[in-house]
Amino acid sequence: MGKKIRWIPGIVGLCLVLGASGCAKSAGAGSSYALDQRIGTFAASGSGRTADGFAADLAVVTDETSVDETLTAESAGVFPLDGGNAVFAQDVFERRNPASTTKVMTALVALKYGNLDDMVTVPQESVITESGSSMAGVVPGDKLTLEQLLYGLLIPSGNDAANAIAVHMGGSIEGFVKMMNEEAARIGATGTHFANANGLTNEDHYMTAYDLYLMFHEALKYEKFRDIIGTKTYTASYKGADGSDKTASWSVSNYYMLGKKEMPEGLSVFGGKTGTTQAAGYCLIMGERDADGKEYASVVMHADSRDALYSDMSTIMEKIDR
Repeated sequence: MGKKIRWIPGIVGLCLVLGASGCAKSAGAGSSYALDQRIGTFAASGSGRTADGFAADLAVVTDETSVDETLTAESAGVFPLDGGNAVFAQDVFERRNPASTTKVMTALVALKYGNLDDMVTVPQESVITESGSSMAGVVPGDKLTLEQLLYGLLIPSGNDAANAIAVHMGGSIEGFVKMMNEEAARIGATGTHFANANGLTNEDHYMTAYDLYLMFHEALKYEKFRDIIGTKTYTASYKGADGSDKTASWSVSNYYMLGKKEMPEGLSVFGGKTGTTQAAGYCLIMGERDADGKEYASVVMHADSRDALYSDMSTIMEKIDR
């Protein structure tokens, strides 16, 4: 059974003072960023800042949050997107391998600091040889807009698109990862550290379920992010390295969006991001709304199979009062 952890409003913002590496780099995935560690770091900063303003529209986790022993997932949570108490939270402060849910932050940084109309030449760094790696199918020399690459990032979960965005935005993958870690610190994702832009397994690359919710919450402030994650299929037309016209068609893998898995009664999905690696298991962050239009973010990390992922997601969404 996962242990109950109480989140104190405002502690989530403490790493704004210290930066991502000082908060999150001390241990890898699978370790817990303990509450007393958060409090101690905040106190040591000497900041007089209170959390109320920072956390006004963020969900909080309380001692009363229950644990569901039927779940296979190692972490799971349901958070109202307009703030208030979490509907459900189980081990949401444990560090996990995030797989391609990493791309929520990749997209956030690109949307915040980039220009969607920028023409991007796909770099050599987009060549990825890892077996089973999800790809958009772009190759070095191809020319796409940043907007097209964001569709290639979030719909087919292209690791090649992630690296193309990273090099374009940060000058190098390392430069962009620095931007990602700085943004994580800015939004209070204190249990997160990034080592790449695509989520491929790295012992120094991890996040918590709560931090993933924070990233998703922030990214949803951008209408283009909402548009992309709500798109089932997308066709990009662009120029190849030899100047020829190329097209690529991409489709989501989210079973709820594809109609392969039924949403709980009274809820509808408006988008999400999947992630799967051997180390991460099966992960999904998803946005849903009830009949009154109230929106929630639901997170499942490290389910032990694809079927279990969707079973666990349905189980936690059923906990929404509707």
